[in-house]
Amino acid sequence: MSIDMAQFHQVFFEESFEGLDIMESGLLGMQPGEVDSEEINAIFRAAHSIKGGAGTFGFTDISSFTHIMETLLDEMRDGRRDVTAEAVEALLKSVDILRHMMTATQDGDDIDLDVVKIQQAELERILASDGSGAAGQESGSSASDEGTASTGEEIIGWKIVFNPHDTILRSGNDPYRIIRELSELGETEVNCDTDQLPDLKDFDVESYHLSWDIRLNAAVEQQAINEIFDWVEDECDMAIVPITDGAPSAQAAAPHPEEVKKPEAVATETTAAPSAKSAAAKPAANKTAAKAGGAKGGAKSGGGSIRVDTAKIDSLINMVGELVITQSMLGMLGEDFDMSRVEKLNEGLGQLERHTRELQESVMQIRMLPISFTFSRFPRLVHDLSTKMGKKIELEMIGEETEVDKTVIEKIGDPLVHLVRNSLDHGIEMPEDRVAAGKSETGKIQLIASHKGGNIVIEIRDDGKGLDRDRILSKAIEKGVISDAGNLSDKQIYELIFEAGFSTAEQISDVSGRGVGMDVVRRNINELGGGIEIESDPGKGSAIIIRLPLTLAILDGQSIKVGDETYIVPLVSIVESIQCKPDMLNKVAGKGETFKLREAYLPIIRMHEVFGVENPISTDITEGLLVVVEGDGQRCGLFVDELLGQHQVVIKSLETNYKKVDGTSGATILGDGSVALILDIPDLMRLARRHQPIQFLKSA
Repeated sequence: MSIDMAQFHQVFFEESFEGLDIMESGLLGMQPGEVDSEEINAIFRAAHSIKGGAGTFGFTDISSFTHIMETLLDEMRDGRRDVTAEAVEALLKSVDILRHMMTATQDGDDIDLDVVKIQQAELERILASDGSGAAGQESGSSASDEGTASTGEEIIGWKIVFNPHDTILRSGNDPYRIIRELSELGETEVNCDTDQLPDLKDFDVESYHLSWDIRLNAAVEQQAINEIFDWVEDECDMAIVPITDGAPSAQAAAPHPEEVKKPEAVATETTAAPSAKSAAAKPAANKTAAKAGGAKGGAKSGGGSIRVDTAKIDSLINMVGELVITQSMLGMLGEDFDMSRVEKLNEGLGQLERHTRELQESVMQIRMLPISFTFSRFPRLVHDLSTKMGKKIELEMIGEETEVDKTVIEKIGDPLVHLVRNSLDHGIEMPEDRVAAGKSETGKIQLIASHKGGNIVIEIRDDGKGLDRDRILSKAIEKGVISDAGNLSDKQIYELIFEAGFSTAEQISDVSGRGVGMDVVRRNINELGGGIEIESDPGKGSAIIIRLPLTLAILDGQSIKVGDETYIVPLVSIVESIQCKPDMLNKVAGKGETFKLREAYLPIIRMHEVFGVENPISTDITEGLLVVVEGDGQRCGLFVDELLGQHQVVIKSLETNYKKVDGTSGATILGDGSVALILDIPDLMRLARRHQPIQFLKSA
């Protein structure tokens, strides 16, 4: 019966993309002329695993391309080739090409072979150079490259001693399959050593006790033999010795299996395989275990799947167990129920509520991923753009282990990319300008993530020149964003950069400066239920601070009543609630109704008019309540009939089940089975402008 290998493709791609991240991170930290053996071994092993997995599944284009990368890395790690800036850049570009190849293969699209060939030619050109390494000439005389032994004699075959460890079967590897593959290279003479077989009474069917002495009568390259043993390199002891056309020497005599402990003559890589190594050649049971492992304390996203830490699964199972016990208890109370059991019933219902809440928290934890999955793209971005712009920039990432909902992770990436690019382009000065200003020529950008309350806070800070208040103001007036400065504070002026079409860039580049983007960034963050603000210290730097909900599936909300309708206001948007007195009200010609809150006049949104609610309890603002809310840096008062209570609500998409409703971000089902709309405060303000002649003021 043949095995459908396609069932393992998803795991291969997930682990291969992890391997690419390992390679990219390692290459970015590699300095020319310096070799960190641990780092370069990790990079090599990642490439080695990708090549092996691709070969197993028949992805020959990926396997062939990765083989060339692996060869270059191998020469760099064993000292035959110096680590040069040219080689590192070529390998970084090759990682990009490999990522494209795997993405296209995973999606069933065609690989751009022209781009692949160009990069492959670049790698081959570097390999053909002398490498400037002290051992550079040795690689040209290896038996596997030239088909000759170190004595110059022609190789006519190979002597192979293959001594599998007794645990090899438990890892899913089959020594007989390996020997069969070896026979496909040419005629083989195979001798089995059974000396290690135990007595029948001591025999363990899961242990392996055989070793093999193999002669391959074919003048193949040693690399072809190495590739066959790729997947068992850490599951065996072995020796590969060339057989030449001269008289057999002592070197050519294969040692006894017990004496074989990976001698230097063995060309296969012997370093233990990394945990990220693809398990493509191993059975499904091993893959399931690997998939359940995940990243420490979190989960790993992989397209439509998600890896979950087993500790989180265990917690969920425990909660379900507690829930079953509570259900059983309530079921017993229901048998022959009488009023004497009411107290027990209330206790059981309280216990059910606690367990349900804990179960909800456990389920939500499964969706939580470390923000590092978003931050991981920025070292490469900063490296490439700083090189392109001629700037020296250090990137510091803090709080990478901070966890946030998978959906937020997926949607925050693009806005963060734009903000980091702006810091690179507009914030950090050129090295000579920094030195002239008394700063280090190397600028610093910080990406900081932390939990504060029920939100995640992401900060993009730089030690650049800061925002130019006067320039922003003049540009805003020039472009008609505002008519005059008025009494705008510095913070309000800085926030003008979020207006559509606003830019202070003197030259348009492919990094920034076209006047598109910052308004989209704010809109995207608002759609996530978050907010964005700016801090700046001229000459010292600036910071953009983003606040986002930890999850998009559940929010803390305040129920409000308008006529017969119930709405949910996100608690994060509420500033305060007040009962308005007549002397606080004011009507401004052409600007609608306002009320005075301390020293500011805020517009009023009559909810029953915006949503067309019939029969409101009152239309007199002094008889109802004003809920002061904030969104997009603006404040206003929502005129409502009544405040009902605060509670967590599960967000349901209206667009999926109905259609987009202006002024709302979704809906929820209340305890009585009715549906309540969840308000999107920034969108509600925009909707109110179309219904009422009101003008919103920026909050200080």
